[in-house]
This record gives sequence, structure tokens and C-alpha cells, in this order.
Amino acid sequence: MTNTILVTGGTGELGRHVVPLLAAPGRHLRVLSRHGRPAPDPGSLSASPVERVERVEYVVGDTVAGTGLADAVTGADVVLHLAGGPKGDDVGTQHVAEAARAAGVGHLILISVIGADRMPIGYFRRKAASERIVAASGVPWTVLRATQFHSFARTMAGGMARLPIVPVMRDVRVESVAVEDVAQRLAELAGQPPQGRVADLAGPQVRTLEELILTLPGRAHPQLRFGLPGALGRAYRNGENLAGPGADRGTGTWEEYLGAVAA
Repeated sequence: MTNTILVTGGTGELGRHVVPLLAAPGRHLRVLSRHGRPAPDPGSLSASPVERVERVEYVVGDTVAGTGLADAVTGADVVLHLAGGPKGDDVGTQHVAEAARAAGVGHLILISVIGADRMPIGYFRRKAASERIVAASGVPWTVLRATQFHSFARTMAGGMARLPIVPVMRDVRVESVAVEDVAQRLAELAGQPPQGRVADLAGPQVRTLEELILTLPGRAHPQLRFGLPGALGRAYRNGENLAGPGADRGTGTWEEYLGAVAA
């Protein structure tokens, strides 16, 4: 069994679900975040049992700035790189990969996004660059691509639904996935040998943006439907953000997520 696992971004939305799944006898968990140990938040829907997992070492560091990484990776058998954001993903991945190589880490796992090499969006491009960095790092690696979480889809659809006239982009389809499904898959990969790029993981349903908006409670504003122009519009019409036929599918549905949010 792997003895020491470092999780970057272990206090983020995905990390809070992954870390408890990694707990096992004889295994040491190390979490890298910019703020160290999170404050307990038992009343938050997004909180997970990460605060209650014993024998978790919290290390302060910043992947984009490259700080704290040398100490964080020392002695780690596996690095699960989950830290990310709207900017700097590729820079952070480069720093993590360099530190992992210098420390002799045996397995580097990266979470990426479906369509990383196809969607003309900066976030996707940086994820594609991160994949290339990991593959060229000299560290045995695994990359899992997943679709965006249900929470992201709710934020996107909810922001539009609050406007007096709701802008609905035609041809935009999503297949959002439950964060719990992604966390489970990553925890499994952390206990397995490096596999390169594994099967993509998407949600169980393909929904249009209009359908998502209509499922939100109390949204009866008039809509203005329009098509996105240019390369981005073509990419969405072609479903470049969607999983292919060989992808795995999560089980957590959009309706189940909305029900949990409303509970």
C-alpha cells in the first residue's frame, strides 16, 4: 500500500471529498494549501469529513508561487495534484512536477477537464498545457479528465437566471458530474500504479443550458436565445466540451444535487 500521499488543493471543493477517501491504516496523508488546516465548518453543504480525518498533516504552500513544495513532497510516494483556479494552472503544475521529480515521487496524478485540447477557452488551454507538463515531467503519471461539477453548472445557470431577461446560449450543452464521483475515482487511482491518461469521467446526463436554467426554482423571467459566434460557438455546437463514447459515467444526477442544495 502507498504510505504517504500528498494532496495539493486538499482543502478545496474536490480535495475535501478526496482526502477522507484516502484514509487507510498505515497511510500518511499530507495536505498542501495556501492557508493550512481549514476551520471546521460542519454546517456547510460543501464541507466533507476532511476535518475529522485523523493523522492528516497540513502544509502551507502555494503551487503557483512555488512556495512550500520542496518540504511538502519530501517522502511522498504519490502526489495528487488538485490545486487549481482560473489562472496559473500550468505554472502551478510545472512547479509541482519539478518538485516531484526532484524528490523522487513515484506517481503524479493530475485532475484535468474534458475538452482540454479542444475548447478555445483559456482555462481549458492551461489544463492541456498542464497535461503536457506532467507527461514530460519524468515522473510516472496518471491524468484523469472530468467534466465540470454540478456546483459550477448551478453557478453558471443561476447567474444568468437572476437577470431580468435571461440570456440563453443556444447549442451549449453540459454533462456536469457529482464531485463525489470524481473524488471516488481519484482515490482509486491513488492506490493503483501510474496509468497515463485514463478514461474520462462525465456526468450521467447531457443537458442544454436552457434546461438547467428551467430546473432552478423560481426562475420565470423571459429569455433571449442567441448563438455564440466564432470558434467558441463552433466548439459548443460540435460538443467539444462533452465526453466521447469511451468515457466513464458518474451516478450522481443534477436533480439529486439540487435536492441536496435545497435540503
